[in-house]
Amino acid sequence: MNTFQKVFAAVFFFFFCFSVHAQLVNIESQRMQADSVRFVLKSDLLFDYANNNGDYLSQFTGNISTQIKSKDLKRIYMFIGSYNTERSKDQDFQNSHFLHLRFNQKITSVLRFEAFMQDQYNALLSINKRRLAGAGLRVKFISTPNVKAYFGNAYMYEIEKIDDSQTKFYNNRNSSYMSFTIHFPKSKVNITETFYFQPTYNDIDNHRIFQQLQAQFPINSLLSFTTQFTYFYNNFVPDSTRDFSTDISLGLSITI
Repeated sequence: MNTFQKVFAAVFFFFFCFSVHAQLVNIESQRMQADSVRFVLKSDLLFDYANNNGDYLSQFTGNISTQIKSKDLKRIYMFIGSYNTERSKDQDFQNSHFLHLRFNQKITSVLRFEAFMQDQYNALLSINKRRLAGAGLRVKFISTPNVKAYFGNAYMYEIEKIDDSQTKFYNNRNSSYMSFTIHFPKSKVNITETFYFQPTYNDIDNHRIFQQLQAQFPINSLLSFTTQFTYFYNNFVPDSTRDFSTDISLGLSITI
């Protein structure tokens, strides 16, 4: 398949495929482990509308992630974007977006430097808006043809906002994660398990936990069936409540 055909297939799939995704994005699951491939793109889109005797429910979900490598394969530029709305005549069930930009620089065969920026919004959580920027190191501590494992640690400066009270919070936060990816050569199935822990530096009880298990089952060279389980927990948010979310999702993904 030539480049034009791949791009055409990606655009076609972006507008017509079916997918259901979690509201929270795991950066590790969006990385494309293709050592010698300089450009990779994944995208999907869902639109659904139902009207029963005047009671309607509409849903729109769009996701895109892309990765570009430098000619010497030592620098990686990564972008992730998602937008999700689910609403009825009387209520919004979901209204969120997520944007993430990341730079990755190879230092040695096992060590990389990373810097990133992020903007996200979720109308249904206690903290509606979050913007952050950070930098840190990423270590590959297991590297075999079929198993890869990473540990990362980064500093983040974040601004959080509660729309109802127009209150803003400025946090210095640590982000640590471990990620394991297992590839099964015969079936070509990939399984990724990731765990994040993100406390503030001045109060470890003010922390976020994120865990995700994802499995990808290839259908052909372009399409994969994806399933994932996600758990998110935010402890000691400013209004003394605790945000948590669990999600099970099934869908189709395209990779070119």
